[in-house]
Amino acid sequence: MQVTIRFFAGHRDIVGRSEQIVTIAPDATVGMVWEQLVAAYPRLAGYTGRLLYAVNQEFSTLDSPLHDGDEVAFIPPVSGGSPEREVGVMDVQPYLVTNAPIDPAPLVLFVQTANDGAVVTFAGVVRNHFDDRSTAYLIYEAYADMAAKVFAQLADEARTRWRIGKVAVHHRIGRLEIGETAVLVVVAAPHRGPAFEAAAFIMDRIKEVAPIWKQEHWADGEREWRE
Repeated sequence: MQVTIRFFAGHRDIVGRSEQIVTIAPDATVGMVWEQLVAAYPRLAGYTGRLLYAVNQEFSTLDSPLHDGDEVAFIPPVSGGSPEREVGVMDVQPYLVTNAPIDPAPLVLFVQTANDGAVVTFAGVVRNHFDDRSTAYLIYEAYADMAAKVFAQLADEARTRWRIGKVAVHHRIGRLEIGETAVLVVVAAPHRGPAFEAAAFIMDRIKEVAPIWKQEHWADGEREWRE
């Protein structure tokens, strides 16, 4: 059998490519493929035990069986509409990874209904430092199709915990300068308490499980992937 392996962030730097087709045994599991990759690229061993796993853009486990033609992603620790025209409510994709600047206005219009007395907007913005080190700019990278699905799943999970309405999550990728918005989470609800709590929950979980990576480009010219 053959499967396609997707590489992101630090993994791609080690392997030297963004994807690779590998031949596996008929009874292979996700864990067996990871062992095969570590044998071929020993520097990957440092990520063992610190990964999330996905098969065909769905989270899986090391024991998950594989089939011919599957797409497999070993997800490193995560970091933690057209801009040229007016975007209407009907055009909005609620869960999106994009290269374009993020405009909160269409998302607020999208989530708000007559039933909602609160709309909470959280914006994650690029700052000029991390701890005591100066940042020049950031590069974000994502497994975009899967990340959008994860956003939707987190919104559904939030709805099981709080009485909220519509949710929108957009995340930038590519180069972001100081002060630019990297992520926007917008939550509508009848009351402000659940809206605040749900927005905080979704943002925290994005940093834990969404396949998005941040590369710090320091003011001194060095760079590193942040976990």
